[in-house]
Amino acid sequence: QVQLEESGGGLVQPGGSLTLSCAAGGSIDSQNVMSWYRLAPGKQREMVAGMTAGGTIRYADSVLGRFTISRDNAKNTVYLHMNKLRPEDTAVYYCNVDFTVLGKTQRYWGQGTQVTVSA
Repeated sequence: QVQLEESGGGLVQPGGSLTLSCAAGGSIDSQNVMSWYRLAPGKQREMVAGMTAGGTIRYADSVLGRFTISRDNAKNTVYLHMNKLRPEDTAVYYCNVDFTVLGKTQRYWGQGTQVTVSA
């Protein structure tokens, strides 16, 4: 079993910054992908950023240049550094980890952390 514990959400003014953290515990294959998704009211879930254990990174166009994903493989922890936040970044942010076991994809989600960008 895998557990994901997120932290770092909160209320921030437009233009401000926040950093989210997600620590993964349990049996996780070292060749995994750790990602952040978000879900805003009335919208579909969106992949915000993802990073493989080897360092390959992908960002949504909407956050490119403002958000940075990083990870500490030794700690199985992924971070999302969010700068120049906008009201449209308001959402519940979810941590995700994917890896393959015997050819089958294992996918786990955190409980979500609320990020609210408002004056």
